Amino acid sequence: MRVDFYQLTRDPAEKLLPVLAEKTLEAGNRLAVIASEELLRDNISDQLWTRKAESFLAHDIAGGDNDARQPILLFPDAPDAPQAFANGAQFLVIADSKWRPDMLQGAYRLERIFYLFAPDHIDEARQSWKSLKDQDGITRHYWRQEGRRWIEAG
Repeated sequence: MRVDFYQLTRDPAEKLLPVLAEKTLEAGNRLAVIASEELLRDNISDQLWTRKAESFLAHDIAGGDNDARQPILLFPDAPDAPQAFANGAQFLVIADSKWRPDMLQGAYRLERIFYLFAPDHIDEARQSWKSLKDQDGITRHYWRQEGRRWIEAG
């Protein structure tokens, strides 16, 4: 499993998330997004609908009748395994800066986690980074924002 740490210094999660979502869908994968605050979920949803004037990224809030059909599904918290993600997502964005180590469990069948964290969660992110250091099958990547670009840092 690959875990990408994104330190949000310039843009909030709802600005980065559509970029990650678009690339995920282009690669033929489905995406689950966890954002515990309703306002954040609403902002993410708005950005997925309106980021590009000529298109939108189809999605829904989890708990509806058509969850399995959604390429992107937004959750207030991690669903209980074993049903995991109703849309079959193997990619996950943790958008609310709250690391969830349970998501590393095999029952979720994730291939990749994008952990977006705000500056006031840097200590939690560092601890999470360290906790993953020696775990078999996990590769860690750290991204920082430099101007408008994201740069992979050591």
